[in-house]
Amino acid sequence: MKGQETFSSRWGLIAAGLGMAVGTGNLWRFPRIAAQNGGAAFLIPWMVFLFTWSLPLLIAEFAIGRGMRRGVVGSFTRLVGPRYAWMGGWVAVVTVMILFYYSVVTGWTLKYLVASLTGELRGVEPGQYWSAYVESGWGPVLFHVIAALLGGFVILQGVVKGIERANKILIPSLFVLLIVAAVRSVSLPGAERGLEFLFNPDLSSLAHYRTWLEALSQSAWSTGAGWGLILTYGMYLRRTDDVVLNSATIGFGDHSASLLAGMAVLPAAFAILAPAEAMDAMRAGNVGLMFIWIPQLFARMPGGDVFQAIFFLALFCAALSSLIALIELATRVLMDAAVPRRPAVALVTGAVIVFGLPSALSQSFFANQDWVWGVGLMISGLFIALAATMYGQARFRTELVEGDADDLRVGRYYEWALKYLVPVQFAMMFSWWMYQAASWDPEGWWNPFHVENVGTCLLQWGVAMALLLLFNRRMAAASIREEPETQA
Repeated sequence: MKGQETFSSRWGLIAAGLGMAVGTGNLWRFPRIAAQNGGAAFLIPWMVFLFTWSLPLLIAEFAIGRGMRRGVVGSFTRLVGPRYAWMGGWVAVVTVMILFYYSVVTGWTLKYLVASLTGELRGVEPGQYWSAYVESGWGPVLFHVIAALLGGFVILQGVVKGIERANKILIPSLFVLLIVAAVRSVSLPGAERGLEFLFNPDLSSLAHYRTWLEALSQSAWSTGAGWGLILTYGMYLRRTDDVVLNSATIGFGDHSASLLAGMAVLPAAFAILAPAEAMDAMRAGNVGLMFIWIPQLFARMPGGDVFQAIFFLALFCAALSSLIALIELATRVLMDAAVPRRPAVALVTGAVIVFGLPSALSQSFFANQDWVWGVGLMISGLFIALAATMYGQARFRTELVEGDADDLRVGRYYEWALKYLVPVQFAMMFSWWMYQAASWDPEGWWNPFHVENVGTCLLQWGVAMALLLLFNRRMAAASIREEPETQA
């Protein structure tokens, strides 16, 4: 492939991979899901599923990207044939739909960072502040646009000067900020109650199936396994870059960030709030925890203004690094169709700004898209495992995963994991979320115009799948076109 960049070093690759994996899900979802599912006991299945779902898929994505040297659509076309380009198209569509509202989330984190630095959050009721902000119309739109332009600017610079350089700054900053926040949190009087809750397991929680399914879902969403993002970054690997070692480093790095976030939030919550109030904070949902309860925590903490700014800076770093990966995936799909990088970035950034507006303006629309395409990611993970199986597990492992330069070997367990473990886990996780959705809306579960139910998923997935199948042949041909000489 003409003129293709590669990551300049292993550290650059690891920084980019961690930037993809470590996002808002680590900082706002992990603490509350861990708290709601037994605290320390939750960590056991969460680590189990790192090895049975997340790492097998991360390894598969890196291997496909490195071997096929294309984005998600072109990689599926080359790996399993043009008839199955629609599977890669599904991965692309789901992740791009998430991109359209994730830029809104990144804008929220930027707004709260600015507000914490200027003292705008001081002395105001956090719930009222949040409501006034999201209902203001122009506020979320403005910060959504800024976030999209920031992400687009980074991608415009290319792999080394853009993605790699940005993540070499963002990821060390993120971990330093999380460590500082965690140290401050655990030093509070009474913080030991939160630490005990997080690290002293009550194993009775493991008897509940919900704990296991929540742990599987958290590992899947947090690591980015199955999103196609690592596959996209994988095509920029040098042939000598180790697939298994880099995947393991990213997987464990992602989980380390989650634990640091848990140590920053849970000890502070249990130290400052009454136990019942602390659990109310954990039940407030992702948005409620971050933008309503967290400001309350810092408002009651000595030196809270400083540590509030540190925390929201960490949250913004996490969001922006993930946004960069999302924009690169969409850009890469266009580049595979012979669109040079500059116009491809312009098209993607413009689309993000336009199609992100509904989520910026409506919390209901945001919740709908988060629900539909978040669950759709599970199907993406299944498709990646199926593609490896269709290629042939033994052949996939020996030809694409375990190259001559690779230091680590996965062995035959890996073939078994892709063929059996990933599909079985998908079936359990997907069925459980569909069952829950039906129970949330028992009379209207089929109604495609409700916010979070089965019907809205089936309608939107059905439209996407029908279009992908209709245009499969054109999509396959476009995805493996020769690239122009100049991409930047």
